[in-house]
Amino acid sequence: MARQGMVMALLVVVLAAGCWESASAAAMLSQLKATLAVTASPTPNQVLHGGEDVITVTWSLNATAGTDAEYKKVKVSLCYAPVSQKEREWRKTHDDLKKDKTCQFKVTEQPYAATGKVEYRVALDIPTATYFVRAYALDASGTQVAYGQTLPGATFDVISITGVTTSIKVAAGVFSTFSIASLAFFFFIEKRKKNN
Repeated sequence: MARQGMVMALLVVVLAAGCWESASAAAMLSQLKATLAVTASPTPNQVLHGGEDVITVTWSLNATAGTDAEYKKVKVSLCYAPVSQKEREWRKTHDDLKKDKTCQFKVTEQPYAATGKVEYRVALDIPTATYFVRAYALDASGTQVAYGQTLPGATFDVISITGVTTSIKVAAGVFSTFSIASLAFFFFIEKRKKNN
């Protein structure tokens, strides 16, 4: 009985420590400094196509930002613009970055440099929506400590592929024709067997 009590007490202590650690490590967007200047190559309201178009993203440390000594990595993501979040809970912005669903598509994560540039071909699985680009500066533990973004005015649209290519349409036509011909053939055979 005492042993079960010890196990339960140990379990409660471990769970409480885990909850305290995750709560203290959670970054809030409203508390991050906007120290990165981020630009993206698409012009405002430009339409990009998944699998075809390339976005060039650049970032640099703001001249008035102060020090970047704790920045170890930079993570750049495509984020849903507010217009593409309306009535879509799975895309909503949340101040707690662990719960935030705005920036779901990683462009790159690489060692931090005061200025950087990356070219990103829009992935085929990016949903059709309006986007902006956000970059996070990460510390050694991987926690966001600063950010920068192209909002408010530099949004662009991405049109994803439908997934229906010409070869799929041809294959569907061939198989449909084959199935109708097979049905007619077997219907004719059965009718002939009945008459004999």
